[in-house]
Amino acid sequence: MRMRVISLLPSATEIVCALGQQGSLVGRSHECDFPSGVSALPICSRPKFVTDGTSYGLNQRVIAILQEAASIYRLDAKLMNRLKPDLIITQSQCDVCAISQKEVEAAVCQLIGTQPRIISLEPNALSDVYRDISSIAVALDVPAAGESLIQSMMQGMALVKTRTAKLPRPRVVCIEWLDPIMAAGNWMPELVEIAGGHNLFGSAGKHSPWIQWPDVITNDPDLLFISPCGYDLARTRKEMALLEDKPGWGKLKAVRNGKVYIADGNQYFNRPGPRLVDSLKIMAEIFHPVGFKHEYEGSGWQNWR
Repeated sequence: MRMRVISLLPSATEIVCALGQQGSLVGRSHECDFPSGVSALPICSRPKFVTDGTSYGLNQRVIAILQEAASIYRLDAKLMNRLKPDLIITQSQCDVCAISQKEVEAAVCQLIGTQPRIISLEPNALSDVYRDISSIAVALDVPAAGESLIQSMMQGMALVKTRTAKLPRPRVVCIEWLDPIMAAGNWMPELVEIAGGHNLFGSAGKHSPWIQWPDVITNDPDLLFISPCGYDLARTRKEMALLEDKPGWGKLKAVRNGKVYIADGNQYFNRPGPRLVDSLKIMAEIFHPVGFKHEYEGSGWQNWR
């Protein structure tokens, strides 16, 4: 008999499916949309705020809600009760990114007749992503599939690292939020280095830091890589004026040389799961356009110009 799983995190949903256990999923978060088929699952979580609007507006809404409540999301405990899960997967890495472990524990207290196991992921670095994959695989009783997936990801990343090892390393600023400006942290600095770049802001394994625009000007990067959390290409392009209007934008080396790129943060860079290998390849294509085939151009990334 298959285990009944609710995933409240897009990356966890992708991990479950990559382990060959998509049939075990009985519920998902409002953001889980990959791979094909998971969108048909019942939705167990919703944001408490309207997700339209500008980066600044969204940031202000999140701040306001967190001042009054512990969470910016709502869990449908009644639906979860009907779904009778054996396992619920959530996270404790970021209060804004997804439902927290505490919220899930509170919801589980309302369940009648079942006490599901809760796995809380905390992917701060690539090694944590591999650990989380292993934890989910063990919980689903498919540890060998977990090891196979981890090895496949490591091999894919090692191939990119080998190809970029002796190539020139552009100085890169990765922007994860546009207003206020946040640089990319956690696993992103590791991806930059493996892809053959030199990361200027954000430290591997640490939360993404807020940065000041004058610091970007001072560092004058060779390349700007922009992948806002939760944004696709169209939404990112729509908000690029937030950067273009800043003083000194046109004088940046990256801007003058046409090295400003936008990427699909929602589908790739903000999801610490199997598709981080695709994210790495996107970076490699951008950093070293001559050395890598442009498999993801247009769908995963675009030149701003």
